[in-house]
Amino acid sequence: MYQKYHRHGGLRVGLLLAALCWVSGLTSMGIASDDSPKPPKEPKEANRANYRYPDGVKNTEEPEAEPINATKALNGMTLPDGFDISLFASEPAVAQPVAMTLDDRGRLWVAECYTYEGSGGPWDSPVNDRILILEDSDHDGKFDKRTVFWDGAKNLTSIEVGFGGVWACSTPELIFIPDRDGDDVPDGKPKVLLNGWNDGGIGHCVFNGLEWGPDGWLYGTQGIQGTSRVGKPGTSKEERVPFKGGVWRYHPTKEIFEIVCRGTTNPWGLDFDEHGQAFFTNCVIGHLWHVIPGAHYKRMYGEDFTANTYELIQATSDHRHFAGDDWQASRGGRGPHDAAGGGHAHVGAMIYLGDNWPDSYRGSIFMHNLHGNRINHDRLKRRGSGYVGQHAPDFLQAKDPWFRGISLLYGPDGGVFISDWSDTGECHDNDGVHRKSGRIYKITYGGPEPVRYDDIGALPDKKLVSLQFHENEWFVRHARRVLQERAARGKPMRSVHKALEKVLNRPANATKHLRAIWALNVTGGLSTADKLSLLDHDNEHVRSWGVRLLVEERDPPQRAIKRFQTMAAEDPSPLVRLFLASALQRIPHVDRWPVASKLAQHGKDASDPNLPLMIWYGIEPAVAENPERAVKLAQSTKIPKIRKFVARRLAEKK
Repeated sequence: MYQKYHRHGGLRVGLLLAALCWVSGLTSMGIASDDSPKPPKEPKEANRANYRYPDGVKNTEEPEAEPINATKALNGMTLPDGFDISLFASEPAVAQPVAMTLDDRGRLWVAECYTYEGSGGPWDSPVNDRILILEDSDHDGKFDKRTVFWDGAKNLTSIEVGFGGVWACSTPELIFIPDRDGDDVPDGKPKVLLNGWNDGGIGHCVFNGLEWGPDGWLYGTQGIQGTSRVGKPGTSKEERVPFKGGVWRYHPTKEIFEIVCRGTTNPWGLDFDEHGQAFFTNCVIGHLWHVIPGAHYKRMYGEDFTANTYELIQATSDHRHFAGDDWQASRGGRGPHDAAGGGHAHVGAMIYLGDNWPDSYRGSIFMHNLHGNRINHDRLKRRGSGYVGQHAPDFLQAKDPWFRGISLLYGPDGGVFISDWSDTGECHDNDGVHRKSGRIYKITYGGPEPVRYDDIGALPDKKLVSLQFHENEWFVRHARRVLQERAARGKPMRSVHKALEKVLNRPANATKHLRAIWALNVTGGLSTADKLSLLDHDNEHVRSWGVRLLVEERDPPQRAIKRFQTMAAEDPSPLVRLFLASALQRIPHVDRWPVASKLAQHGKDASDPNLPLMIWYGIEPAVAENPERAVKLAQSTKIPKIRKFVARRLAEKK
């Protein structure tokens, strides 16, 4: 099925991922390449006439301000040795590419945001945003077919495909555009799933970042500027969930909305590693964050909506991409900021798990740096209960001062698409918006022979199961979601479950076991007993996921609570203890004390950046209800911070 054929040509240049227009940044720095790429393949003239901007689109930048030719921009990009970069698409075929995703056929879906008018207020443009489909039918690394899927969007910031349609962040609404027959024509009007997002008329830090998680939920992020009050249409103000910065998720069939974690500044870009741990990128107060369910992170300003947090968790990275303490001074990315990484504004997160780049890049996270006109590269390492992001050499630099990378994602051939908003200015835009520019590039390693692949959505169940163990995570994720869709439609999954259970019952690495677990879970193949058995696995990541899955519905059985108590006392892994602490917020208050009391006995966790605070966030709501249990825990704990916070909370009790 995955036959290869020879690819002619290839560029020895550089570039990688992109960043966001209204997050921050202006820079003209970069390193020019001496290599000379071949000109991009021109679209057929018969198609060129169809490449029209939406009616009424106007540039508000100075008339003489125009981006350099896309091929020239390509010449000014540098990458590590062995990497090639090519131009996949550019204006007029695509403009204002604010987000991208890939469907089950490997086609690139692009969100074009023409309505952005700057950060000073609401986007009231009369022009609509669009969703395009760009297809590379001959697999030569350049699109050859373009379809406008929908041109009725407003305030479009993110898209994802699945479950018979397209999901989109269209402030103030999360919408679903149905296309059940897959003919690339919407079946009807979009359905509003949730509204109330950024409903205060702000111009940036809007909700974005749609990404399917291994648990079968749709994840996204939200900035700090505007307060969202999220709920289904018709939900009263009292029933809505207030949200101002952090990560959220929505279940595609149960129609449940949850906040995963709160804080930071303007998270834009989220991805999962091979163990199902999520990370997101951010601006100003830290560029990299590990997603811990129930966490409260440092905020640029303002108060957390949850009372009595007392202290907030810091960024995951051990470095900054700007020099000194004044983040404002890094605008432009020059001088000492260049050596540090280019600036404080980041957008687009990709943890590379494809099969084309060298193994040394696998599992690393890449992000666009707006001020630095480049792609930063951090290595993710386990440390304590969580992770640390260590600075690696910047992956790509662009000489083009208009380069504004936003999205990056790897596809079925392991190559990486990066989108370029192509404009000057930044989030505090005051020089206008150039709406008729935009580029998408593709980065591969070693001049590979492109991979031919089938439509994942048309494969039989048996093949979808086998794809759970493909080296390229792209196949794993798409195949898992298709299995989830089939199960949701009521298709029998017995043969699927039997095949996946065989994997769990024989020796394999943790990644294979986790993939089998996730596929079983999203298709209804994990019983409570199965989840309990995961708690005895010899790998910390599998045990952690056992804990997470048992509290997914917020009603774990008492035998699970008892196992949690034992694990809290005896499990040697601080990662497992972290997810036990996280689970406290999803179990009844009365059941939290036995687990928290055991977690609080690990004196070696006192200096951990996450555990003391996650234990506190879990027990805080129960302290005022049961001061006797709170005092007992405070007296026995070997973590001073918990003792201090319990005493403070009891002293503040009215």
